[in-house]
Amino acid sequence: MPTPRKVETVAELTNVLGRSSFTIITDYRGLKVSDLQALRGQLRPHSAEVRVTKNTLTRIAARANNITALEGQLIGPTALVTSFEDPVQPAKIVTDFARTSRVLRVRGAVLDGALLSPADVEAIGNLPAKEVLVAKVIGGLAAPLYGLVGVLSGPVRSLAYVLQARVDQLGGASADDAEAEAA
Repeated sequence: MPTPRKVETVAELTNVLGRSSFTIITDYRGLKVSDLQALRGQLRPHSAEVRVTKNTLTRIAARANNITALEGQLIGPTALVTSFEDPVQPAKIVTDFARTSRVLRVRGAVLDGALLSPADVEAIGNLPAKEVLVAKVIGGLAAPLYGLVGVLSGPVRSLAYVLQARVDQLGGASADDAEAEAA
């Protein structure tokens, strides 16, 4: 019979996994508590969190959310990094942390129900931030429009240059000077 604490933990994990858009599965064996707290502090501003979980309770919560890809990764000490918004920043933080600490090991990830390898997590971490990608798309869309505006304004600009050249050829007299001479 499950204890009330385990039932509460499963309910909490079910809620977290249900809301999560991206879950990284890590092996935290040998990681100091202070290092884990530092990782939590880095992830918090990006709507992500680290949670050390029992594999059995995590399996129950994953089954409740129909996340079957997670079950094969739950072997040994497991910490889940769950992201509720953009997956790029948490992936970048975790891969950088794993590279610098040399203790934390990424086993894989689950993105929209699909299992990703550690190499895939690193590839996601190497993507530019969402704002940079949006700026590149907008720049790519705007560049042809600027070219079109340049092409369409070319004949008007050419006519203005021809008229100015004709004014200069006639002696550079402006309209005010012509009125003064006529008077």
